[in-house]
Amino acid sequence: MPTLPIYQVDAFTERPFAGNPAAVCPLEAPIPEALMQDIAAENNLSETAFFHPQGEAFSLRWFTPTTEVELCGHATLASAFVLMTALEPARSEVTFRTRSGLLPVRRRDDDFLLDFPAYPAAPADAETTARVAEALRLQPREVVRARSLYAVLDSAAAVRAFAPDFGALSRLPTAIGITAAGADEARPVDFVARYFAPTYGVNEDPVTGSAYCTLAPYWGARLGKQALRARQVSRRGGEVSCALAGERVQIGGKARLVISGTLSY
Repeated sequence: MPTLPIYQVDAFTERPFAGNPAAVCPLEAPIPEALMQDIAAENNLSETAFFHPQGEAFSLRWFTPTTEVELCGHATLASAFVLMTALEPARSEVTFRTRSGLLPVRRRDDDFLLDFPAYPAAPADAETTARVAEALRLQPREVVRARSLYAVLDSAAAVRAFAPDFGALSRLPTAIGITAAGADEARPVDFVARYFAPTYGVNEDPVTGSAYCTLAPYWGARLGKQALRARQVSRRGGEVSCALAGERVQIGGKARLVISGTLSY
């Protein structure tokens, strides 16, 4: 019976059982796409990541329980964590070759810094704004769009209190995040967010690293900051640092290993 090593890592958190769990399968060589999708469905986490050596870099792919995705932050952090702690602890940086281009990751003590492309948002058109308001069953202050939709609410408390109708959200053309300034948090941050992707098989993603490719430029422009602290206020919760660097965003966080073992198939 064939086997693969598998790790489960909680990303964007400094303690286990918080942040966003990702499964990571280090490979010696590529395996069939259908097998990767079956493994991701079996894991039933937001994402399962697969990486293998490719020249001086590593090929990296991400799968939800139902589909492959173009970009994933927390599973990239989890993959870098596995590579630089469990597999090659002397390593302090790695470059992943992905469907979204080259993604460097640097380790600095317990922090991992992801170098991701920035995806600035533009205002959504009137029809999309109306559809978002209907799906959310509230009127956002603003709706913007990049790779996903984002609705800006009045306060962090409103983001925390939001009760999603996943059926309604699944009828939107893509995933949607909700966000607000974080000054009213008990531990204030620059902004907070939540993220819903029922069309990708993930009702609410606990911490969505790729969302900060858009949220960091958005809040950076409004707050006049190049470095920001964010919190994803899902049930598990997670802490994210962001730094604007031209057409790139540095997304930082910690991770913790919770499971390691062998997958048989």
